[in-house]
Amino acid sequence: MLSIVIEARNAAISQSMKVKRILPFRLRRMVGPFIFMDHAGPIVDLPMNTASLDVLPHPHIGLSTVSYLFGGQVTHRDSLGVEQIIRPGEVNWMTAGKGIAHSERFEDPSALAGGKLEMIQTWVALPEKGEESSPSFFNYKPVQLPIFTDKDVWMRLIAGNAYGLNNPVKINSPLFYLHVELKAGAKFGLPREHSERGLYIAKGSVEVSGNSYHAGQMLVFDSGVDPVILAKDNSTLMLLGGEPLGERFIWWNFVSSRKERIEQAKEDWKQGRILLPPKDNHEFIPLPEDKSRPAGEAPRPEPLS
Repeated sequence: MLSIVIEARNAAISQSMKVKRILPFRLRRMVGPFIFMDHAGPIVDLPMNTASLDVLPHPHIGLSTVSYLFGGQVTHRDSLGVEQIIRPGEVNWMTAGKGIAHSERFEDPSALAGGKLEMIQTWVALPEKGEESSPSFFNYKPVQLPIFTDKDVWMRLIAGNAYGLNNPVKINSPLFYLHVELKAGAKFGLPREHSERGLYIAKGSVEVSGNSYHAGQMLVFDSGVDPVILAKDNSTLMLLGGEPLGERFIWWNFVSSRKERIEQAKEDWKQGRILLPPKDNHEFIPLPEDKSRPAGEAPRPEPLS
């Protein structure tokens, strides 16, 4: 019934921004089309230089980034010229397609004070036919995202469809993504519409089939099962999944169904062929050194399936 339990690992995405990384995991690379998940914050101990939290301009191909905040705010800038502040309850959905660069800046000190900043970012792999699509960006306001409430249960549909809910967020393959709040003692079930389903415990703890699970864990369930999730404490869950897309390769910020496409993306970034955001083009993250191979050996993108 429970396929795997994934423990979040510590990672850094900028000089001072530490995150809990959930996906990809070596024994479970994807859940539906979701190939990446980071949980940042709440950030309590701010660095002296808050700009060190910023994620400088960096590239993507072959995926959509999905940013969702519990608290604080982030300023997004990208190659399309978009400049968008995302606030709690909104969705920033950026599709990289054939290539885009973007930055994430934490420019409002008041949005950082008191541990306010907390966000989840996921990446959704694109179907093969959409991997070379033109980049795009959309911001969706809370009023566009349906909310369902029941006794001791609150949930917002971030994207896709689940529990009979739909919203206008533009997706590229069948999926679901929800923010769920449960009061202690509440019982909850997973959506049945999709073959691959997982839940990440952002806060609190839950019980499934007599076993307890805590914040920082993702539970991935076998297809066709109908587990009962019991909230042991007031809990915040992120539910996600959908239909699998097949094998994907990932290296740094690049995702593709083809190894050679990732090699091209590396060279494109080195040669400046992926444009920097016009409103944030004075610095960028250089292509990292590939330390996974001996000198002189061709890079080997990591497969995701």
